[in-house]
Amino acid sequence: MGNNQENKSIMIDYDAIANQESFKALVRRKNSFLWSMTVIFLAAYMLLPILTSYTKVLHQKAFGEITWVWVYSAGLFIMTWCLCHLYVAKANSFDKEAKAIIAEYENGGGRR
Repeated sequence: MGNNQENKSIMIDYDAIANQESFKALVRRKNSFLWSMTVIFLAAYMLLPILTSYTKVLHQKAFGEITWVWVYSAGLFIMTWCLCHLYVAKANSFDKEAKAIIAEYENGGGRR
């Protein structure tokens, strides 16, 4: 015996899913998170050439012969790893919410 679901042709109304309030809320939260991450990432990276080209702040010695440019640059690597881990965690939570939205649709919550 085969699975009955394999024989069915499932029609998904993507417009109905897109019109669900839960889906719209998810998209808003996801976009807000992604834009915030992008701004933080770009601001931190663009600040390095600005501070090294137009100021002397990062050219001062921090530890022995190591200047603040090296400390800031190392911090950028750490920031990148942290943002990647944060992104993966948030993406997993967004995936769980998306599955809940699909379940809501399948249970008739998004149909007109």
